[in-house]
Amino acid sequence: MAEIIEQHIEDRLPELLQLERIGLFTRKEIKAVIRKASALEYKVQRRALFKEDFINYIQYEINLLELIKKRRARTRYVFKKDEIEFSIVHRIQNLFRRATSKWKEDIQLWISHIAFCKKWNNKTQISKIFSSLLAIHPNKPALWIMAAKWEMEDCLSSESARNLFLRALRFHPESPKLYQEYFRMELMSAEKQRKEKQEFERAKIDLDELDYPEEILNGGLARIIYKEAVSKIKGAEFHLSLLSIAKLFTFAQDLQKEIYEHLQVLHGGDPLTWDFVARRELELDSQLPGASDTQGKVMKATEVARREERSCAVYEEAIGSLATEAMWKCYITFCLERFNRKTNSKELKDKRQERVMAVFQRAHEARLLSEDLYQPWFDLLMGLDLTEVALGVALGMTDCCRDSITMWQLQLQLLIRLENSEVHEHFEEAFRHLKAKDCLPLWSLWLEWSEGAHSEEDTEALFQKSLLATVPADSVIMKEKYLDWAYRTGGHKKAKKVFISLRENRPFSVQFFRRMIQIEKEQETCKMLNLREYYERALREFGSVNSDLWLDYIKEELSHPFGKPENCGQIHWRAMKMLQGELVEEFVAKYSLLQIGQL
Repeated sequence: MAEIIEQHIEDRLPELLQLERIGLFTRKEIKAVIRKASALEYKVQRRALFKEDFINYIQYEINLLELIKKRRARTRYVFKKDEIEFSIVHRIQNLFRRATSKWKEDIQLWISHIAFCKKWNNKTQISKIFSSLLAIHPNKPALWIMAAKWEMEDCLSSESARNLFLRALRFHPESPKLYQEYFRMELMSAEKQRKEKQEFERAKIDLDELDYPEEILNGGLARIIYKEAVSKIKGAEFHLSLLSIAKLFTFAQDLQKEIYEHLQVLHGGDPLTWDFVARRELELDSQLPGASDTQGKVMKATEVARREERSCAVYEEAIGSLATEAMWKCYITFCLERFNRKTNSKELKDKRQERVMAVFQRAHEARLLSEDLYQPWFDLLMGLDLTEVALGVALGMTDCCRDSITMWQLQLQLLIRLENSEVHEHFEEAFRHLKAKDCLPLWSLWLEWSEGAHSEEDTEALFQKSLLATVPADSVIMKEKYLDWAYRTGGHKKAKKVFISLRENRPFSVQFFRRMIQIEKEQETCKMLNLREYYERALREFGSVNSDLWLDYIKEELSHPFGKPENCGQIHWRAMKMLQGELVEEFVAKYSLLQIGQL
């Protein structure tokens, strides 16, 4: 091994001598480079190899290249790159090759190699890397797309990109992303050929010898891919994604029309199709006659209103034939988007407001308004100062969804916001209809409201009630909240009282004990006796699964004015007995750092 390392160091000498001769590095710096390179070489030549050693070596060489670049810029010396930079680049390439052959499964390592080659414009090497990478990882569509994109955009080879996509589709015949990118690539290729043909025509070059079939120029290959894709992958969403790609190319008008017609035929019963058709009405061009600025603004507002009416007519037709929650959601989302758009026309703004209010109400009455849309509706009503309407909706929406935690939470939040006098009764009603395991958000909301609206005695009674009513996992969180509230309202004395009342009431969390320890340490006279009790109780519950608790206990004994450093050995012995598995090694490592003052 030593001979190999010496040989590699000797191979570096010509470039290092050149660096010294041309004044980019001093002799002292050259010696430092040799020392560092020798240390790194030893790590990558030993029998037990580690990926981090290769990464560190590669990073060192890349940093060296950057330093040389900066010093060249400073001295304005641009010669001898073959002897210096290219030699380092070749060495980095070899390191990358060794690393990727050893750790073939590390995708990031391969991608880093490709990125380095791109930076140094080594196109031949990149193609070889992609070839090896795809042979090892053919099951990842993203890598095929990356390779095809490289061939198309950097190597300007649409034929190579096409071959890669065809190979990829043999492995992944139902990958939407592959079809989308292949479709895009063929359209880009057609656009590129159209531009080439235009340049030749502009230069008056005879095109008889050049092959530019009209079908290809009009996106014929993309049309074949589209048909194949929609036969393999069903669904309006995928169909629409292909249409959105086709719309990026102005020459593909016929293809866009064909995709649009197929969309309506194949997915006429899908809400996404209706949504697209309705929104398309906003994009249809219409010519406005010339007029003054004021008249132009009025006419523009009128035209926008007319387009929105056409869109809404499509939505109404959709609701008539497809009255589903998803369809109503599309309609409401459209109305909300239009309502939130700024306009100087009061008439247009009022019309949008009236429309969105009506659509919300109709969906609610049909019991097809999705839960996530109630919050925007409430925000809209409160923004328009329609509190009575909002209250009526809030009180009625839980009638159809009594087991929905989201509905109850929205209702109660609105009642609290409106300072309704019957909040308490509605909380009680919610808990009667909901399962205990779902009620944690409501308990948190009730306690938060009670803290500001009721006396401390009422809030404490509510905390104690929540501990009994919640499931064990949720009661852990409620205990933490109870302790925080006690300290916030009654200070250390009340917090300790609450801790004493709960200390035998399992289950607990580590944070519950840590919070009590923190409260004790915030006092002017922090008692070590109390801290020991809190640590001992915490370790009784979590001593076998939490090494940090033991370390914190030891640090407390060492740093507290009334601590007993002689107890540390006993604590260490207990920790070694209680901790399990890898936690023992973790504890030993951290304890060693603590002993030398590094933790």
